[in-house]
Amino acid sequence: MVSFEQAVRAGALYLELDVHMSRDGEIVVSHDEGLNRTCGRDALIRETNWAEIQAADAGHMLTFDGGATFPFRGRSIKVPRLIEVLGAFGDVNYVIEIKQTSLVSQLLATVDASGLRRRVLIASELDEPISAVRRLAPQIPTNFPSGEVAEFLQAMAGYRPGYEPRGAALQIPPEYHGWRLVTTESVEFAHRVGVELHVWTVNEESEMNQLLEYGVDGLISDFPARALRVARAREPFK
Repeated sequence: MVSFEQAVRAGALYLELDVHMSRDGEIVVSHDEGLNRTCGRDALIRETNWAEIQAADAGHMLTFDGGATFPFRGRSIKVPRLIEVLGAFGDVNYVIEIKQTSLVSQLLATVDASGLRRRVLIASELDEPISAVRRLAPQIPTNFPSGEVAEFLQAMAGYRPGYEPRGAALQIPPEYHGWRLVTTESVEFAHRVGVELHVWTVNEESEMNQLLEYGVDGLISDFPARALRVARAREPFK
């Protein structure tokens, strides 16, 4: 929540976050499937009740000097539920990435309870949850799971005549195993077939500038204030 608050204060238009489901059915915001790296607890979210997750110190392991100090330890920073995040930052938009396949119904119920269905894009690298979202809530935009990313690249190379994308936003890294994915050509092709292209995870200013020069529609960054500063230096900025 501290990071989200800082991003919103900096002017972020979107928050990107990952979700898992606790053993008792709460949709929890966490990048990792476990609590070890952030809270120092050897527990998987899917195997842990919400009360136990809520009791963990989400700032326990954060250090900027290799472990000499832990400035956020003991400051009552908690792992949040998705409903709490959506309720705290209702004026922004959300990219919600599903990391656990069996939570789509609960996730959609949480989004509906917040009244923010029109402000979310659902993402996953996995085919199963994206297919479920498209079936249960076809008006909610999605990204491309990994299989559809491959289809996009094949279509761009001319191997899929009549290609029609099923997602609204292609979200990919700048490169994959030395293969450059984000180029002027891939951005132009995405726009030609009617989808946005978002790039993750982009933290260096030089790369941000290069990608914006290509015409990408979104940068997913660990440093939102930096990304916003770079984007705002260019015109037009949306």
